[in-house]
This record gives sequence, structure tokens and C-alpha cells, in this order.
Amino acid sequence: MNHQELKELWKQEEAIAHIHGWDFSHIADKYEEEHDIPWDYDSLVRQYLKKDMKLLDYDTGGGEFLLSLGHPYENTAATEGFPPNVKLCQEKLIPLGIDLKECSDPAHLPYNDSSFDLVINRHGDFCPDELYRVLKPCGLFITQQVGDRNDLDLVRMVFPDTADPTSGLHLSVQQRAFEQAGFEIVRAEEHFGQIRFYDVGAFVWFARIIEWEFPGFSVDSCFDRLLQMQAQLEEKGSIDGTTHRYLIIARKPLK
Repeated sequence: MNHQELKELWKQEEAIAHIHGWDFSHIADKYEEEHDIPWDYDSLVRQYLKKDMKLLDYDTGGGEFLLSLGHPYENTAATEGFPPNVKLCQEKLIPLGIDLKECSDPAHLPYNDSSFDLVINRHGDFCPDELYRVLKPCGLFITQQVGDRNDLDLVRMVFPDTADPTSGLHLSVQQRAFEQAGFEIVRAEEHFGQIRFYDVGAFVWFARIIEWEFPGFSVDSCFDRLLQMQAQLEEKGSIDGTTHRYLIIARKPLK
């Protein structure tokens, strides 16, 4: 393809970059990530979750993972703050009897003290002090998080002057925050893995979806950089970046 044909193709991907919930099936065969994470979040949650537990999934997305757990609906609660996902969850979760509440402020959860045996959170926001409040004594919080160096090398492919992150979203800082809130750390791990794209159009779609990592990205403004990525793809067969994940399992002690 010539440059104009590539640009038209990429702008098509840019135009359709919308998702419901957290569904990346549109580019599933054109990229891969998270295949090398040394823990299995799903298995860890199932390891601790018992049928009689009160469960909260904070920032549930579209509720896909929560529903996959098959937990009794009467013992299940969820929050979501992103308006399109709130609507989706209202349609999917409320009819099942799941206690869904709209919430976009992790420091003010709409639940009473000591309400839950287990709170889970995958790539969402959280506040350790507020989690401590809503968990029962001996209750657990399990989270897999995206660290602040996630996709940084990919970001710099299109925005080369991007500064080093300063958010503190990495294990040492977050583990200390949980300890200061009164939690006991059951498990804490950090991992830097690989994300790989086999198509620049898939990257365009991805960058538009993950807009908080690629603020201001567009095909027009980054076209020259995208052409460089296309050249790299043709030479090496893929465009490679680095993922950043960390896991924390924290327990509220019995006092």
C-alpha cells in the first residue's frame, strides 16, 4: 500500500475505536499481551472466594469477569463509574439481582462499614483507607493493576518527548499505602512483560481506546510516526512494547 492508502485504512480504525465493557475482540488476532504474567488473577480470586462470602467488584467494567465467577447473585455487588459501562451493567447485572451502584470516587464507596468479605478490582481505581472501611475483619482485597510504565515505549513511538511517569503506580509505593492503611500484605508481585502488534491499524485502534495513555493521539497528528512504525513492522514482523502489571492481595486484620 502507498502512504495515502495506509492513512485511509488507519483512519477507518480510528473512526470505529469504541468498545462496550472491556472487549478487545476487534484486534484479538492482530496483537497480544498479558500472556506472560506469572500469576493468574482469575485463579487467585477463585482460590479465596467462597459461596457464602459477600463480594464486591469495584470498577467492574462491563461485568464480564464478575459474571464469569458464577458467584451467588444475592451475595454479589458491583460498582462502575464510566457512563457507557454503567448503562451496560444496569441492563446486565441489575435484572440478575446483583447490587449495582454507580460510583466514580474510590474514596467514597456507597456501602456501609464492614460490608464485604472480599473486594476485587482489576485495572480499576482504589483507595486503601476506604477499602479497609468496607471490608469485614479478615476480609481480603485482591487487585491486579496497570503500572505507570505500562506501554511507555509505545507511547514514545508516537510522542517521543513523553516524560517519565511520576504517578507512583508501582508496587513499592502501593504496597506501602496498604500497609499504612492497616492492611496485612498476603502477596505482592510486579511484572514487566511484552505487548506485540502485528498490524499498525490495530495499534491505532488501541491507542484511541486507551486514550489516557495516548492523550491527543490521532492518525493525522502522528502520521509520520505511524509510517515509521509501519516500516518497523515490515522489517521485524511486529511492533513490540512493554507492559507493567502488579498484584496485591491485602487482608484487613482481625482486631
